[in-house]
Amino acid sequence: MNIYNETLTISTNGEIEFVDLTDKVQKLVAKHGVKDGFAHVFTPHSTGIIILTEQESGLLQDIEALLEKLAPKKGHYIHPSNAHSHLRSVLMPPDKTVPIIDGRLALGTWQSLIFVETDVSPRRRTVIVQIIGS
Repeated sequence: MNIYNETLTISTNGEIEFVDLTDKVQKLVAKHGVKDGFAHVFTPHSTGIIILTEQESGLLQDIEALLEKLAPKKGHYIHPSNAHSHLRSVLMPPDKTVPIIDGRLALGTWQSLIFVETDVSPRRRTVIVQIIGS
């Protein structure tokens, strides 16, 4: 069994933005020749989220509406400026683990690995991909 650590850097324009990571992570799996194992995708940011869902514009709008409903931008908060961004990221995890089978991410037909920006300003974001397998 081998362990490979890679870092992706992405730029975002502010809330709410969805960045599809699926192809980038699959290329890393291929780069290291892992046939069976798993890929763990993690973002070390307090206002970043990693989700597995369908990359469809209507659904992404629904996710944005859900986040606004659960943690509204104009809510009353104690934390200054971007409390809603932090609260949104508390609702969804900063990581996902995906099996690798026969050299491919074992995603469902409609699943994509997506980074969700919840912060209020453009950011440069880091995504750590740890690939474990043989």
